[in-house]
Amino acid sequence: MVWEPIFWLGCFLTNMTLIAFNIYQITCLSDLEADYLNPYESSARINSVVIPEFLVHGVFCFLFLVTGHWLFFLITCFPAYHNARKFMKRQHLMDVTEAFRHIDAQKRIRVFKLGFYLVLFVFVLIRSFTAGTFSILLSIFHDNNEELDIRSSVLEF
Repeated sequence: MVWEPIFWLGCFLTNMTLIAFNIYQITCLSDLEADYLNPYESSARINSVVIPEFLVHGVFCFLFLVTGHWLFFLITCFPAYHNARKFMKRQHLMDVTEAFRHIDAQKRIRVFKLGFYLVLFVFVLIRSFTAGTFSILLSIFHDNNEELDIRSSVLEF
């Protein structure tokens, strides 16, 4: 029960990292589209954050699996599968020679992922507040928090 707020704080920070990666990639694609960056520089910048984004998302999904948050695991499992499939087919990096041809599709994919991470951000934020609030309330009213497990019946999605 004590580790629950710390876990959700870690998930909050991880989700913020994923949002930052996607905003950075969308910014690079927008700069490429407006001719502020050349295709080589834009592709290099985007490719430098693709693998860390995949790894952070994989860790995010694995943490939900290990801790038993099944709904969050299932929600994050589908993008993790998509990332793993793209990595195995070697389609995860942006090609310099076809940067302008696929710029709209790349932006749509990144905007969709950003929307997904923002929705997940709201859920994680709600869970982090409820975990922190209930752990504080339980510590005030009960000396031994192991006797009362309110989250198993009320707070699980």
